[in-house]
Amino acid sequence: MRPLTRHVLLLGGGQTLGYASSYYLPALLAAPMAQDAGLPLAWAFAAFSLALIVSGVVGPAAGRAVDRYGGRRVLLLSNLLFAAGLLAMAGAQGPVSLFAAWSVLGLAMGAGLYESAFAALVGLHGLGARGGITGITLLGGFASTLGWPLSAWMEVHWGWRGACLGWAALHLLVGLPLHAWLPRQSPAKPYPTHSPKVSDEASARTLPSLPAPPRAKRTALLLSLVFAVAWFGSTALATHLPQLLQEAGLALPNAVAVASLVGPAQVAGRLLDFGLLRRLHPLLAAKLAAAAHPVGAVLLLLLGAPAALAFTLLHGAGNGVLTIAKGTLPLVYFGTQGYGERQGVLMVPARIAQALAPVVFGALMQRVGIAALLLTTLLGALAWLALSALGEPPAATQTRTTP
Repeated sequence: MRPLTRHVLLLGGGQTLGYASSYYLPALLAAPMAQDAGLPLAWAFAAFSLALIVSGVVGPAAGRAVDRYGGRRVLLLSNLLFAAGLLAMAGAQGPVSLFAAWSVLGLAMGAGLYESAFAALVGLHGLGARGGITGITLLGGFASTLGWPLSAWMEVHWGWRGACLGWAALHLLVGLPLHAWLPRQSPAKPYPTHSPKVSDEASARTLPSLPAPPRAKRTALLLSLVFAVAWFGSTALATHLPQLLQEAGLALPNAVAVASLVGPAQVAGRLLDFGLLRRLHPLLAAKLAAAAHPVGAVLLLLLGAPAALAFTLLHGAGNGVLTIAKGTLPLVYFGTQGYGERQGVLMVPARIAQALAPVVFGALMQRVGIAALLLTTLLGALAWLALSALGEPPAATQTRTTP
């Protein structure tokens, strides 16, 4: 098996476990958590929002650690943090202990989810990691497909506390071995700030030309805006899509059935990126993905229930490709130098947007119903304009590096 393929399988398996035991946990366990702790349901989701904020705060530090020490150490630490947070959640008795447990999970999420996995792969394969990033997201796309049924089974047989213990055990028995099989990486050497000498020329050829500082700041701001908008929309719809489709005129069973197609649509979008869109520049693929939600939303607003399926598929496919863009666009525009830390910094606004999305979009739906989609439609158009304003990436002296 090729090293890149093996590393994608290890990292992708870790992402499936990480997302299933964090992002997709509240959908099934928030209600029994809140009931057992004597709290309103909103408090359980507020604890999850706190975890998202914590993950955004620690993201840059986790990225620096991946750049410095390699992904293996950071991802192994994340499995221990996931297990500790889930064990603390299983023992939570009230709001303080529940929020504390979610805070530990936030540390784990900041250290162990997509940004760290992408940075680990880039550290191992350099600019040749683009296809591997797609592979990681393909495997991670099954987190809800596998995680929700497994959480439901454990909750039925063991209760919600037992489900948390079960996920903690999986991190120790499955997650740790997966990440332990990744190669060790030597501590990274600082990149030379002087003009390369003869001895530096070989390494210099593997690095793309970085944008000048003013353009670098502008590019970083535009990418942060794109990711924040994308993650606001995906989190808002992940929380409220069944209710939104009911507002469009679907009966509850049909709304749930159509909403469940978001996950397969995300995987389909990633497969499309791996195949047809792989021939396109990553920026063009991202622009097509950013346009998908606004197009689908306009169809739903104009046509109502008959357009529900088209909207769901467009929304899901766009989200799937934008998840890949989160990893590939920084690589294209900034290269491999400092990739992990840059990923963490770029995603801070996105984490904050994720934390706000369920509350903001839910409150807007209560006031205006399906017209709340106008907000995500305008934000999607803003993301498309930001991508259009990026311009061509700096020319790379070499488009691929060897592992």
